[in-house]
Amino acid sequence: MISTRQLHYFVEIADSGSFSAASERLFIAQSALSRQIKELEGELGTLLFERTARQPRLTPAGENFLPRARAMLAELAKASTAAREIGRGQRGQIRLSHSSTVPLTGQLLTTLKDYLAQQPGVSLEIAQQSSEAQLQELHEHRLDVGLLRLPVLRQREGIVLRALFTEPLKLAVAADHRLVSRQRVSLRELAQEPFISIPHRDRGGLSYLSAELCRAAGFFPRAAQVVSRKTTQLQLIEAGFGVALLPVSMAALVPAGVRLVDLEEDCQSTVALACRADDSPLISEFCRHF
Repeated sequence: MISTRQLHYFVEIADSGSFSAASERLFIAQSALSRQIKELEGELGTLLFERTARQPRLTPAGENFLPRARAMLAELAKASTAAREIGRGQRGQIRLSHSSTVPLTGQLLTTLKDYLAQQPGVSLEIAQQSSEAQLQELHEHRLDVGLLRLPVLRQREGIVLRALFTEPLKLAVAADHRLVSRQRVSLRELAQEPFISIPHRDRGGLSYLSAELCRAAGFFPRAAQVVSRKTTQLQLIEAGFGVALLPVSMAALVPAGVRLVDLEEDCQSTVALACRADDSPLISEFCRHF
C-alpha cells in the first residue's frame, strides 16, 4: 500500500533534483530514501525515475504522477488541519435558536460577532423558537445552543441551563395609552388592562413570568381580544389591542407607536443559555464565549 511518506519522498526528490539533495533535506540516509522509492514504484508497477549517472529524471509515468502526488498530499494536509480544528472546536456549523423575547442585539450580538471573527471556520444557523421548544430540540439533537428566558417548566435530562444576565421589565403601551405620560406605573394599576401575552399551560418564559408578577400584585392578567407570544405583540400593542411587560433589551425593536414605561416594582427577567452537558468541543468552546 502506498504511504504518505513515500509520496512525500517522491515529491521531494522531484523538487530537489537528486536523491542526495533530497536525503539531506529530509534528514534520512540516501539508501533508506532509495528503498522507499523502489517500494513506491513496486506498488505502482512502473518506474517513476530514470536513474542516470548525473541525476534522476522523471519518467513519463513519473511526470504524470507528480501533480497527483502533490494534490494528494495537499488534500491530506487540509484534512488533517480540519480534523485538528474540529477537535479543538475551531471548525463546523452551530445551530443556534433564541426566543422571540431574546433579541440578538446589544451584548449578545457583540459576543456572536467577536466569536465568529476569532473562528473563521465556524458558521451559525440561527432560528427562533419558544423556550420549551428549544429544550426539546436540544434533547433530540436537532439544536446545539439555545438562548431563552427563565423560567422553564419542563427541564430535559442532560440539558444544562446557565444564566447569562438579568434585566428589568417595562410596561409597553401604545403611544396614545392613558398611562403613557406616567414616569412610573404600579403593577396593581394594570388589573383591568388587557394583556396581549398570556401564558400557555405548557410553556414558561416571559409570558409565564409576567403572569406570576401580576399574580403577586393581586390579579391575573386579563387576556386581550388578540394575543401573541411572538415579536408581533409589538404591533398589537401599537394598534391598541393591549399592553405587555417587556425586557429593556427589546427597546431597539419597539416601533414608533409604542412607548416603554418604568414600573414601580423591581421586576427582573433572566436570559439563560441552554446546551447539552456532554456536547462536542465545538459547542463547548462556543458556549464559553458567553
